Amino acid sequence: MTVRPLKRVGPAGRAELDARVTELALLAGDGDRPALGEFIRLTQPDVWRFVAHLAGTAAADDLTQDTYLRAMDSLPSFEGRSTARSWLLTIARRVVADAVRRDLGRPQTPYSPDWLAEHAASGPDATVLVEAAHVFQTLSTERREAFILTQLLGFTYEQAAEVCGVRIGTIRSRVARAREELVTACGDAVPNELAERVG
Repeated sequence: MTVRPLKRVGPAGRAELDARVTELALLAGDGDRPALGEFIRLTQPDVWRFVAHLAGTAAADDLTQDTYLRAMDSLPSFEGRSTARSWLLTIARRVVADAVRRDLGRPQTPYSPDWLAEHAASGPDATVLVEAAHVFQTLSTERREAFILTQLLGFTYEQAAEVCGVRIGTIRSRVARAREELVTACGDAVPNELAERVG
């Protein structure tokens, strides 16, 4: 799957997108197939990134597909009490958890040597990205999940707490600790702005 680049959207734009996605989910739950297609188109990049960060890029396509299969079964009962994006990423989180439980007995590495070689050869900044991905994988699942939701996908702490099924303070704590671990692991390679926000 080709993932579109992240577009920075401000809080007003994110709220508008969340409202649109929720509206589409409700329509899709009532059997509107074009609304379902648009719902998937608007949410797929976030779902793929989320599961890729939690389970690795090799499993992301299958886990994304599993997420949408479960979501389509549940769309008729979706009532819009939360944003559809939060609801969908909660499903994605459960899909990843189920996959981890299923694969617990199998040894896995997050990135194969082929993946590393392919990406290291793809540009001057690619090596930095590969190293960052490796450091990122060292975070605990809970911290990585909270960091991805709030810092990469643009969720508010409240929305991330809803997706993870924890309190807002827990999300804040996990994000802060993830930042500290990333700064410690990266040392001098961390931009000053990030180091100041963490310290």
